[in-house]
Amino acid sequence: MTTASGKSTISYFTWAFAFTVAGLALGGFLGWQTTGTIEGTATIFFICCVLAVLEISLSFDNAIVNANKLKTMTPEWQHRFLTWGIIIAVFGMRIIFPLLIVVIAANLGPWEALKLAATQPAEYSRIMYEAHTPIAAFGGTFLMMVGLTYFFDQEKDIHWVRWIEEQASRYSSIRGVEVAVVLCAVLGFSRLLEGAEQQVFINSALYGLLTFLLVEVLGGFLDHRQQALDAAAKGGFGAFLYLEVLDASFSFDGVIGAFALSQNLFVIAIGLGIGAMYVRSMTIMLVERGTLAQYRYLEHGAFYAILILSVIMYVQTLTHIPEVITGLGGAGLIGISLWSSIRWNRQHAGDLPEAEAASR
Repeated sequence: MTTASGKSTISYFTWAFAFTVAGLALGGFLGWQTTGTIEGTATIFFICCVLAVLEISLSFDNAIVNANKLKTMTPEWQHRFLTWGIIIAVFGMRIIFPLLIVVIAANLGPWEALKLAATQPAEYSRIMYEAHTPIAAFGGTFLMMVGLTYFFDQEKDIHWVRWIEEQASRYSSIRGVEVAVVLCAVLGFSRLLEGAEQQVFINSALYGLLTFLLVEVLGGFLDHRQQALDAAAKGGFGAFLYLEVLDASFSFDGVIGAFALSQNLFVIAIGLGIGAMYVRSMTIMLVERGTLAQYRYLEHGAFYAILILSVIMYVQTLTHIPEVITGLGGAGLIGISLWSSIRWNRQHAGDLPEAEAASR
């Protein structure tokens, strides 16, 4: 299947396929070096594949939300998101981020944390799990702000779940309403925790909220300066920064959950990195094909999935929720929103060109 520009679906994933081959080859090599057996090599190879599929299944909503932002960016910055961004995603979030957690939590130096990951993976994994509360509070708060900001928007005129979204749009004129909702959620969940965990949750959630606000302010400032230099410029470094922080927030839970499949930091980085490359390729395809304009409720489903994911991250500070539930929940919402979009398109077939033009 090709687009109007002549690009086939497969061509969007060329780099992802190449990354997959290189990553699985590296995973096989790592398996042989660490186990010295064909069985052990095959096991690590299989874990890399499972982690890649897990990352993709958990990130459908991430791809759609990224596309919603990416469509406002220039082709140059779109390309940088796919190239520079994947380096940040793989090495920054899948290797450096887990190391930083251990550095901070165990009061180790970076080199000692790296040696711990390589020589004592079980201890490394234990430290990662113990740091789950602040990570979940930070990431959940950031994602909740992302979702609420989408719905509390006076200019939003397309509503999927009308009785919720019309009310949200109506009250969006109240300054800081989404911040108030998030703070109420933080205080509510913190009461379910006890002792030091409660204060850790509140502090981490406040940092997540502050990070979102700072990224919004900094992104707006940087893009405003770029537009002042070039009237045709749009969505530059500020939008790129927003997407990277957003991707990091999506990655928090997946990185922690991956330790249930493997305690090897490098195996996790390979598997999740492969999945991240497919998510980025999918994002570019959604933008260039105008998929969000063709299916009017698709991004609604993605932002509902984000809100649910943020609540799940909060709940995981109290009890473990399997990643399969998180992935299926998000994918299910996106599937329902896609079905609703297709049904709407069929009912308004005669008005579809005008509706698509208006949505753009």
